[in-house]
Amino acid sequence: MTLDDYILQHIDPEPDYLYRLWRATNIHMLHGRMASGHLQGRLLKMLVTMIRPKNILEVGTFSGYSAICMAEGLEEGGLVYTFEINDEQEDFTRPWIEKSPVADKIRFIIGDAVTEAPRLGVTFDMAFIDGDKRTYRETYEMALSVLRPGGFILADNTLWDGHVVDAAYDRDAQTQGIETFNDYVLCDQRVERVILPLRDGLTLIRKR
Repeated sequence: MTLDDYILQHIDPEPDYLYRLWRATNIHMLHGRMASGHLQGRLLKMLVTMIRPKNILEVGTFSGYSAICMAEGLEEGGLVYTFEINDEQEDFTRPWIEKSPVADKIRFIIGDAVTEAPRLGVTFDMAFIDGDKRTYRETYEMALSVLRPGGFILADNTLWDGHVVDAAYDRDAQTQGIETFNDYVLCDQRVERVILPLRDGLTLIRKR
């Protein structure tokens, strides 16, 4: 038994609907491992339960796994606004979201969150950034601008398979995007931050 196996055996089980979504994602979509999965999914739900947000902004829906996990933790009246810029994923993702047990708590929007989210006129309590790594800094600035003071931003993939400390990837655009973001957030006096070495790196950021 690996340590990862041990962890998964000692946390809340993955709901059957999400297990089926995870399998379908890995069978039918390229880069299926980008979906949050069992451990991160349970963490996202737990963090939502702790923070108790009314409105959550997600940048990068992919197959809808993380949006569903966050919606599970919402109280009555809470909403996840999740943006996916790649319209080719809509045919797969929308049915999974709309048939989920928390469909009434999710607004799935095809479009560029950087330009479209501020137009909603919504003040968010929490944001989950998991979109294009090359534009993480711009996405972060947008999220911060629509986030209430004391709100939280979660940024996924901030260790990028360890590439952030591997010189072989210094010229890789996505690695550069993550490194630029990490350095920028480190020096940003508007926030507090901590990186969790969970899966591919998850940064928790609190707006002062």
